[in-house]
Amino acid sequence: MGATKKKGGAKSQNAPPKKKQKNEFFTAKGAKEDDLSDHSDSPDEEEVLEQEEFDGDEQDFGSGSDISSDVDDPLANDFLQGSDDEGSEKGSGTDLDLDSDESDIEEKSTIIDLEKAREKEEAGEEMQLNIKDESDEFRLPTKEELEEEAHQPPDLSNLQRRIREINRVLSNFKALRQEGTARKEYIEQLKKDLSSYYGYNDFLIGALVEMFPVVELLELIEAFEKPRPICLRTNTLKTRRRDLADILINRGVNLDPLSKWSKVGLVVYDSQVPIGATPEYMAGCYMLQSASSFLPVMALAPQEKERVIDMAAAPGGKTTYIAALMKNNGIIFANEMKAPRLKSLTANLHRMGVTNTVVCNYDGRELPKVFGNLADRVLLDAPCSGTGVISKDESVKNSKSLEEIQECAHLQKQLILAAIDTVDANSKSGGYLVYSTCSIMVAENEAVIDYALKKRNVKLVSCGLDFGRPGFIRFREQRFHPSLEKTRRFYPHVHNMDGFFVAKLKKMSNLKPSVETSEPSETVEQGLMTNEIGIGMNTEELTGSATKENDVIENGKNRKKRKFPSREEISKAR
Repeated sequence: MGATKKKGGAKSQNAPPKKKQKNEFFTAKGAKEDDLSDHSDSPDEEEVLEQEEFDGDEQDFGSGSDISSDVDDPLANDFLQGSDDEGSEKGSGTDLDLDSDESDIEEKSTIIDLEKAREKEEAGEEMQLNIKDESDEFRLPTKEELEEEAHQPPDLSNLQRRIREINRVLSNFKALRQEGTARKEYIEQLKKDLSSYYGYNDFLIGALVEMFPVVELLELIEAFEKPRPICLRTNTLKTRRRDLADILINRGVNLDPLSKWSKVGLVVYDSQVPIGATPEYMAGCYMLQSASSFLPVMALAPQEKERVIDMAAAPGGKTTYIAALMKNNGIIFANEMKAPRLKSLTANLHRMGVTNTVVCNYDGRELPKVFGNLADRVLLDAPCSGTGVISKDESVKNSKSLEEIQECAHLQKQLILAAIDTVDANSKSGGYLVYSTCSIMVAENEAVIDYALKKRNVKLVSCGLDFGRPGFIRFREQRFHPSLEKTRRFYPHVHNMDGFFVAKLKKMSNLKPSVETSEPSETVEQGLMTNEIGIGMNTEELTGSATKENDVIENGKNRKKRKFPSREEISKAR
């Protein structure tokens, strides 16, 4: 026992230094991994420490029989506990590093979670605030408030807010309207606010409100405030689109193909050189032309060796496009009524290398007397009010009136009848007329086509354009022919091009309908017939004979129209 105690005392005295050595060993080992400069010294220290550890273990194993014989020996328990402590101390160095890294990751993840929770809370509060604002009832301004506003400079922010609120109310009128307030009152206030904010006159803003829903109306007006993209049309008589694009890109022009529907168009985003003064422009390789101007020529689809009339040709963008599609074959009659515009038309024809065009200066309404019905195809890009190109000419906003629109419509009806009369219905490849305007007014578009359908033997055919909105077949109290769905309308807020209208007509017969004679002319002819026949006959006899003739015609199975003497017979009778 004394020996055992002695050994135990010796072991207890040697144990603490042993643990210290092991701690130093792990510390040295960790330093070895971190500091490569001390790499050469660390192996010697490691060998010494391992040798001492091995010797101490051999001494401990030498007294293993005594420890196993007495399990309750406290020294044995201390030894076993000490070995556990040593194992825990071995991993403590690396565990501290891992714990510190894990703690940093946990802190970062906690911060991210807190930020997400805060953003979610703020979004919820904002949504609740928006819901609260929308739930609040919007009230129209009173007369006193409007009078006060009239005496002050316009408050643009207030006008914009009110336009937005009225738009919201009208989109869900039953739920959001003010009690005792009719829809008409909201519309009237919206008209006034739009006129003040955007600068339109009362007539034009009223016409637009009648044509479009409120939400779409605001999109259209906003689109009119932005310029349309600059477009080029490649002159295929001189170059190809790919070659032209490469040359212009090398000159610093940023461009792309226009769209899938055009094989010759390019859209220009920006340019380091004046796009209208490049050597390629001067050489006639391209034409500056809006995308909407491509559409009438594409609808016309002229063929080689045909006779084509362009009734309003200046400045020549559409005429040169027709010549390119015809490959300078056939013949084109480019007519322009205004003599000063003939210079630009002729200059562009020469620059673009067009050689199959004859320039003439006639009033379009007189062309049937000049050409007769010799044309295979006719293009009528009629003069109009320009309500589709407000982005180019802002004066349209406050310069157009109902009387001016009616005057344009009257001229357009005369021109379209003259254009139909110049088309040859017996043409083997043609017999087509394309009517187009840069206006969005119904009176200048659908009403004109409907008038032509009633006055001439024509019918509407497909324009051959895969996009665009169909024309109106009913507008307010007006009802048009159902085939007007084949016409096409284009809008800046939908198609990113100027407002445009295109219709294609096929002439069925060169004969004019007899219904064309109007009542005043019949009255004059009847009076002349009375002078011719009624010599020696009184008025009652003439009336009686006319009544009998009408009865026979009405009661007969084959109802025939009354035949009046020709003008030659009447002139002879005179």
